[in-house]
Amino acid sequence: MEGLQDWVDGLPEALQWLGVAALSAVPWLESYTGPFFGIIAGMPWWAALVSAVLGNAIAVAALVYMTHGLRTAALSRENPEDVPEKKRRRREKIQRLLDKYGVPGVAILGPFALPSQLTAPLMVSFGASRHNVMAWMLVSIILWGLFSVALTIWLLSVIS
Repeated sequence: MEGLQDWVDGLPEALQWLGVAALSAVPWLESYTGPFFGIIAGMPWWAALVSAVLGNAIAVAALVYMTHGLRTAALSRENPEDVPEKKRRRREKIQRLLDKYGVPGVAILGPFALPSQLTAPLMVSFGASRHNVMAWMLVSIILWGLFSVALTIWLLSVIS
């Protein structure tokens, strides 16, 4: 963590937003740690938030649309009668879970278990609409970023 903070601090002030965006594109760091690094580096909270959201959202969007393309190509070559029963049952189970919690639930609560760079493509690979996934992932990324900003500001007020 200290090395990442030093890296953002070491960037010219005009490029720190790019450093925060780059860190936020990394799985497990995402929009909930990017604002922390930006605020500690001296960026205004809103600039740190926007940078983190953009970095995380661009990475997730690239993965979502790439996964959609791969899924479409794979399904176009697959004959439904050739799908083994075990694979068909597994797909149905995954679809039931997605139906139960929905894209909004998985998008917003998913970061408790996996990074958004994994949960978003997984939802698309299970058949969720890529546009719906991206819309809810953006909501999730913004919410988690706002939570990070609020927590960072609160922690800094407690420390000082």
